[in-house]
Amino acid sequence: MTVAGVHSTPQGAVPARSPATSAAGLGYMAWLYLVSRRVPAALGLIAATAAVLAAALHWRWSIAGGPAAQQFIPLTLEAASAAIVAVTAYGPFGETERATGRWLPYLRLAVVLALTAAAVGALAAAAAAGDLPGGALAMLRNVAGLTGTGLLPAAAVSGAFGWAGPLAYLLIAEGAFAGSWTTPWMWPTRPPHDLGGALCAAAVFAAGVTLITMRGGRDHRAG
Repeated sequence: MTVAGVHSTPQGAVPARSPATSAAGLGYMAWLYLVSRRVPAALGLIAATAAVLAAALHWRWSIAGGPAAQQFIPLTLEAASAAIVAVTAYGPFGETERATGRWLPYLRLAVVLALTAAAVGALAAAAAAGDLPGGALAMLRNVAGLTGTGLLPAAAVSGAFGWAGPLAYLLIAEGAFAGSWTTPWMWPTRPPHDLGGALCAAAVFAAGVTLITMRGGRDHRAG
C-alpha cells in the first residue's frame, strides 16, 4: 500500500465548494462588509440629513446675508451627506482584510456608488418640500464632487478622516461665495448648467472613486 494519490479527489466525487465562491458565501461576505463599514447606520444618517433639508426648505430656514447665505444650509447638508458616504471607506481590519478579500474592490465600488446614489435620491426627495437653490441638478453636482473630496483623503490618509475633505471644501466654498470667485473648481458657486463646474466635480468624484476602489481607506490596523 502506498500513499500516492491520497490527496487527490476520488473519481466521481464532487469537489467541495469554498464558502467564499458560493452564492451564499459571497452574500454573507458582502453583508459582513456592509456591517463593518456601518452602511446601515450611514443610510439612517443620510435619511436624517434629508429630513433636515426638507424641514429647512418647508419652513424657509435661512441666515442673514445675500445669495450665498441662502445656499449655506443646503450646501452644508450636501457636505454632510458626502462626509457620511466618505467615512464608510474606513474598515476596522486593515491589512488583514486586504490580504484575504479579493472581492474588496468590487464591494468598495458598489458601496460608494450605491450610497452616493442614495444620498442624491434622498436629498432630491427632500427638495420637493420647497425651493432648493440651484435645483436638483446643482445638488447632484455638489454631492458628487463633495463625495470625491472625502474619498481622496480617505484613500491617502485614512478612511476615518473622510469627513475632513467635505468640511474643508465647504469652508473654502463659503469664502468663494463671499469673494465672488469664478473658478469652476468651486462648483457650488457656478450656475446649475455650468459645464466647467460639472466637469470639475465629476473629475474629483471619479478620482476619489477610482482610488478608493483600488486601494480602499488607508487603514493599517492588523486586528
